[in-house]
Amino acid sequence: MIKRKGRYTTLTDGRINILGYAAVGSKKEYEGPLGNCFDKIFHDPKAGMPTWEQAESMFLKEALSIALGKSTLSSEDIDYVFAGDLLNQCISSSYGLKDFSIPYLGQYGACSTMAQSLLMSAITLASGAASFCAAASSSHFCAAERQYRFPLEYGGQRTPTAQWTVTGSGCCVLGKEKPSMPSVDAITVGRITDPGITDANNMGAAMAPAAARTIMDYFKDTGKTPSEFDAIFTGDLGVVGSNLLYKLTDESGLNIKDKHKDCGLLIYNRQTQDVHAGGSGCGCAASVLCSYILPKLETGELRSILFIATGALMNPTACQQGQSIPSIAHLVELSTGCK
Repeated sequence: MIKRKGRYTTLTDGRINILGYAAVGSKKEYEGPLGNCFDKIFHDPKAGMPTWEQAESMFLKEALSIALGKSTLSSEDIDYVFAGDLLNQCISSSYGLKDFSIPYLGQYGACSTMAQSLLMSAITLASGAASFCAAASSSHFCAAERQYRFPLEYGGQRTPTAQWTVTGSGCCVLGKEKPSMPSVDAITVGRITDPGITDANNMGAAMAPAAARTIMDYFKDTGKTPSEFDAIFTGDLGVVGSNLLYKLTDESGLNIKDKHKDCGLLIYNRQTQDVHAGGSGCGCAASVLCSYILPKLETGELRSILFIATGALMNPTACQQGQSIPSIAHLVELSTGCK
């Protein structure tokens, strides 16, 4: 059962549960604060594959395989898989999932894709159209740099506002009525927001207004307050976007700073790792959700949180033409499985 709450938010009946989840990362992710939380680490960023893009597909494939194992389900049990990535035509997802033979619906929300995949899974399950769904996303630093910026061999200098694309993947398997596991309680689908940013190396500034808008939409729709949550996680605003988010929400009379954590700041140590403004990429929010957030919800260390993944809806052609960078943020409310 689902029902609308306000203009942009949909509530579930609390019976949509995350049955299994997994996070896969690489060497740089392992060296960060969450390194020991990952289910699998490929210390070789190519994962034994001939190209970066094929490696990313391998990361996604491993994440789904591990999540399925934890859920005690097989690929034959999954009715739909919702997945996406940063690469043109979402090739990491399609190539990574082709051997599973699961009905596939590709998603593109840029770095917001994990939240988008989760909410699509929840809607599908709540509608009765499926019994089990999988939601996944991935990214790879080298593949993203090749597509969006410069080949690595170019050695281009990174600006202070730049963020480091996470090499990793996260996957959740969802089903109905398993109250011992974390539940999806509400979703807020974001609206495209364009603050006029044209610098492809300043994703935080481009995405923060979208995050602020979706967060404010959620609180207006539900009548809740930030104090009702243990944490409010954004996807990958980094230090620049996080500071801008506080300014935008404060201006609207909504104080989230005490509750806010950003996946792009959790996954790396900015003092010891050269990541500039923090982490980014589809694999950022996905892997932090599956390595750090969901385990805490499952044990009851966290009881109720908001997960807001943010994405810049650009492509290389639009950037080369000098267009601004529209952004999106999708919100998923999650609560503990430790009832």
